[in-house]
Amino acid sequence: MARAGRSSASPPAPAAGPGEAPSFEAALERLEALVERLEQGDLELEAALAAFEEGVALARGCAAQLGDAERRIEVLMREGGGWVPRPLEAPPEAEGD
Repeated sequence: MARAGRSSASPPAPAAGPGEAPSFEAALERLEALVERLEQGDLELEAALAAFEEGVALARGCAAQLGDAERRIEVLMREGGGWVPRPLEAPPEAEGD
């Protein structure tokens, strides 16, 4: 019997405590909310600057977490069977389109 009010999606990540970095997902969600507020254009200057500063810090934290994840994957691939990691690259764009 299914429980009411429960979804099959994974539970939300716990909130970060004081001095802890938020999870990647929480930081990205907060960053998206900040961008939406800034794009609306109705914030006062000081509030917009504070939102921008928070967004920059969140974006840097997300980039650092992605870099850490990439390094962990490279280590696992090397240890797991001698695979050689390749840098992630954007797919080449079709010329002449």
